[in-house]
Amino acid sequence: MTDLHPFIAGLPKAELHVHHVGSASPRIVAELAARHPDSKVPTDPEALADYFTFTDFAHFIDVYLSVVDLIRTPEDVRLLTFEVARDMARQNIRYAELTITPFSSTRRGIDETAFMSAIEDARRAAESELGVVLRWCFDIPGEAGLEAAAETTRLAVDLRPEGLVSFGLGGPEIGVPRPQFKPYFDRAIAAGLRSVPHAGETTGPETIWDALTELRAERIGHGTSATRDPKLLAHLAEQRIPLEVCPTSNIATRAVVDLDQHPIKEMVAAGVLVTINSDDPPMFGTDLNSEYGVAARLLDLDERGLAELAKNAVDASFLDSPGKARIAAEIDAYTAEWLAGR
Repeated sequence: MTDLHPFIAGLPKAELHVHHVGSASPRIVAELAARHPDSKVPTDPEALADYFTFTDFAHFIDVYLSVVDLIRTPEDVRLLTFEVARDMARQNIRYAELTITPFSSTRRGIDETAFMSAIEDARRAAESELGVVLRWCFDIPGEAGLEAAAETTRLAVDLRPEGLVSFGLGGPEIGVPRPQFKPYFDRAIAAGLRSVPHAGETTGPETIWDALTELRAERIGHGTSATRDPKLLAHLAEQRIPLEVCPTSNIATRAVVDLDQHPIKEMVAAGVLVTINSDDPPMFGTDLNSEYGVAARLLDLDERGLAELAKNAVDASFLDSPGKARIAAEIDAYTAEWLAGR
């Protein structure tokens, strides 16, 4: 079988489901932990591999929140954001919609205006210095309840930074029903933001239906359980509602038993628009290039198939039409040149 990793490494890509804090590399996490020595997070990058080994989804959330607690100043926010973009540039990611949970930072005492300035300064620097276009999705941490929902909505609507394009809902799904967040999504949508909640990662298809009917989701984060409901799969395919699939993440959090049992094959067979994403890459020992390698194996893709998968993410993104056309053209040109020289 052809080694596709060199092709994947150079392939221009977009990423739609990747978390701000969850993208902090071991080097950055260790640096932040050293800045804040009262944290339980290891300061040794090598020790972080053990620290980022999860027993289940609840344990993952606990570890994730301990890293969130390292982001305490606007300088921490700016450092993290720009370094995430630097890692993206190394992977030839041209565009990313980075999920940010501002409530987690503002409730820890970071001034909300300074927070917005920090992410926007990093966004502009990432585009000018690294060639990476960043946009934001502000998400509600579901485990923090309706107080977090109200505050996230206020921050998104009243202090809306230039790069903000969408509104999400993350955190645990079990015990956190989606319909209770409807008023907050309604307000965000009325303000022009797009709806992209997590759903069906650790719960059943009913959670995805709730996201579609109550939260008016335009894309679904994960959607892993969609294959359990043929009617839902048909609806997603017919309405062209993309799924943000994160294969390695699903294994790391025990949402799926192993990669060979991942439902991505059934999703694609049903005609659903699937995008490939890394979720919280350093925490799961992966990156977007690796996830494309996983997808190539699971879906039996060659270079042309991978290029089409990359264009799925561009098509499903909230980038403007000229931006989409530019990246799609880059993908086509790169693929043609690669195949001509093979």
